[in-house]
Amino acid sequence: MNDTTLLDDQRWQDVLARNPQADGQFVFAVLTTGIFCRPSCTARHALRQNVRFYPDVQSAIAAGFRPCKRCQPDKAHPQQQRLDKVAKACRLLEQDSPITLEQLAEAVAMSPYHFHRLFKSVTGMTPKAWQLAFRARRLRTTLGENNTITDAVLAAGFPDSSSYYRQADAALGMTAGQFRRGGEASDVWFTCSRCTLGHCLVAESERGICAILLADSDEQLLEELRNLFPHARRAEGNAAFSERVAQVIRRLDHADSPFTLPLDLRGTAFQMRVWQALREIPAGETVSYQALAMKIGKPGAVRAVASACAANKLAIVIPCHRVVRQNGALSGYRWGTARKAQLLQREANEEET
Repeated sequence: MNDTTLLDDQRWQDVLARNPQADGQFVFAVLTTGIFCRPSCTARHALRQNVRFYPDVQSAIAAGFRPCKRCQPDKAHPQQQRLDKVAKACRLLEQDSPITLEQLAEAVAMSPYHFHRLFKSVTGMTPKAWQLAFRARRLRTTLGENNTITDAVLAAGFPDSSSYYRQADAALGMTAGQFRRGGEASDVWFTCSRCTLGHCLVAESERGICAILLADSDEQLLEELRNLFPHARRAEGNAAFSERVAQVIRRLDHADSPFTLPLDLRGTAFQMRVWQALREIPAGETVSYQALAMKIGKPGAVRAVASACAANKLAIVIPCHRVVRQNGALSGYRWGTARKAQLLQREANEEET
């Protein structure tokens, strides 16, 4: 059996399974109808001896076949069309001039209701939250330049109103002045404890839990905390904080334990999208970096997705351990691949019981 026959057999299995992941890799044509389709086409299957495979749409058309009206293989995949709409909306949200939900929806030829649902399903954020996160990223950049704080806030796209300082404050997790000084005036409370994964540290700002770290010793944890918040005022938490830490520990030890504490997420707009998508992965399941990139509408940003996972400071609560390589193998993990394997095995066992 030659390589071409093996490849065609694999393609035929994709056709029988109506595998959507094979769409874009090839098309198949039916001799008796003169029509070619996507592998995922829902039309009734033809006999194998009447099927021919082509690497792309152009090859099938050149061979004299016409596109199926049901699956429309000569047009962009419906999912890709949806992703393109979201990408266009993101570009509009990056402009300085304000834009309403209705204007965004009209620009992509959708109703506001359906556009809002689509945007949130792809990015994990509402259009308003996405725009705020994008402006926060620009603000971090402009604050590093030789601008006044007011100029930096306005240059980042925040509206010229009495509320823009409050919006910038919420976006940064501290005031713009504190951010420019490296967070020196912010407070971070922390507690070191133990969990089934070893030593752990939970840190909290005035906005919520800002770090959940794992290590083999308290010394390693404290060093990582200093690196994450080099200029913040760090202090051990009080009794009330210890109660909140107990809820974090329960989540670290049991994936299905309720978690209701607010989080203080600090990252770029892209990182926020990745972290939100991570929180939507159910316990006991895994996804590949490629699938995660597709989910957020950035199929070509696999490496950036991996970097966003590595930048996660909230172990378990933002479950970056549920992302694996495309072949299912474990990849790097901020707190060690051994812990990653332990977490995945534990969650798989919990799902079975």
